[in-house]
Amino acid sequence: MSTTHQATLADEIRQITDTNVVECYQCGKCTAGCPMARYMDLSPNQIMRLVQIGDKSSIDKLLRSAAIWYCAGCLTCTQRCPKKLDPAAVIDALREMSGNQGKTAHAARKIIAFHQAFLKTIQKTGRMSEFALVRRYKLATLDLFGDLAIAPVMLLKGKLPLKSHKIPGRDAIKKIFATCREHSRTAGKGGGR
Repeated sequence: MSTTHQATLADEIRQITDTNVVECYQCGKCTAGCPMARYMDLSPNQIMRLVQIGDKSSIDKLLRSAAIWYCAGCLTCTQRCPKKLDPAAVIDALREMSGNQGKTAHAARKIIAFHQAFLKTIQKTGRMSEFALVRRYKLATLDLFGDLAIAPVMLLKGKLPLKSHKIPGRDAIKKIFATCREHSRTAGKGGGR
């Protein structure tokens, strides 16, 4: 008698991150050390538990959660895990799934705009340019005057140079971004991750 295994969210996460969330026994060390936990609608250990459950309701709750976008990626949760699991990688994979499926939380709109502005700036110049980052972020969020008072101080201190410095080798960086875009496209079609 043969049985077939139905792929679960935990299986998909394991394939993407090499983290077996089934091994999480909910000790809570990830949440206890997380500097962002107080701002999250789901704590890191709750995220791990919902991935373990993996039913339709849990998946929807995870992908629409603001918590996956509030994660700072500091890896404290990963460092504290006694089972050597990687909750930060799990959260990163959930962010990608959420974006690919168009289920991102409205509360995460500015966070996503910042991520996109940051990546676009790196793609264009090969390094961070604060003025280009701020310009892209402000235009994307239409929060044009939210922190206008600090701009003159930053300009005077040289913290907001108006001209971005482009580095040599930007073609290699563009290839990295192209590879990532191709990977996202094939992953979105159910292709190999």
